[in-house]
Amino acid sequence: MTAPTNRRPRVAWWRRPWVIPLGLGTVAFLAFSLPPYLSYDPAQTRVPAPPGFPEYYWILHTHIMFGTIALVTCCLQVWPWLRQRHPKIHRTSGRLYVLAGVLPSGLLALPVAIFSLSGPSAQTSSVLQALLWLGATIAGFRAARARRFREHRRWMVRSFALTTSIVVSRIWLVAVDAALKPTLETGFDGNELFFDQTVGGIAAWLSWVVNLLLAEWWLSRKPKRGGGRRPAPRTEGIGGAGSGGGEPKSAEVSLAAKVD
Repeated sequence: MTAPTNRRPRVAWWRRPWVIPLGLGTVAFLAFSLPPYLSYDPAQTRVPAPPGFPEYYWILHTHIMFGTIALVTCCLQVWPWLRQRHPKIHRTSGRLYVLAGVLPSGLLALPVAIFSLSGPSAQTSSVLQALLWLGATIAGFRAARARRFREHRRWMVRSFALTTSIVVSRIWLVAVDAALKPTLETGFDGNELFFDQTVGGIAAWLSWVVNLLLAEWWLSRKPKRGGGRRPAPRTEGIGGAGSGGGEPKSAEVSLAAKVD
């Protein structure tokens, strides 16, 4: 006699409409942003280095490479099909997300932001974002190590929001530029440098602040969506499965959740 299992019912792909746009948006972003840095030619960079600091390019380049790992593995982490059908790949990508993605990229983001020529507003935004990115990811990783999986999941939703902010920042940049362009002569006295720094600063703040607000909104309403569901009964299987007092493992456990 086999013990009943508490498997979550499969959800049709169209019930998660964000999966395909997220994947396509990530691919499009990387296809546009990454090629200039694959040549290892400082002349191809879209981010100018500060005068007298040639090492800046290599710090920026390394930050981008690790950031690419974070962005790709982040998408793998929130892909329900991969999480449910291939948990080993899911766990491996989770380790890569934390250890080969966010941690090195987040640390390198600090000097990239501090010494950038993007202006004080964008610099402040980028430094704060990097600190929050590191903090949320480390908090989620530690929660998983302590087997506090619900807490882990909440922190990783915030980490995901900060990771993907680099993608939506390009959208905000275009939108803010279009909105303020008519005021270049009247509001900025034709000063294009001041205009560019203002646009970049506004877009930088909006990209991650709005993402975090959306993440918090989603986390606050998520339980209500399943409020009418009764929890599945816990059953004891062969060898006393289910008798432990800890939180059961589930398909929702992501990235470092099973790192032991």
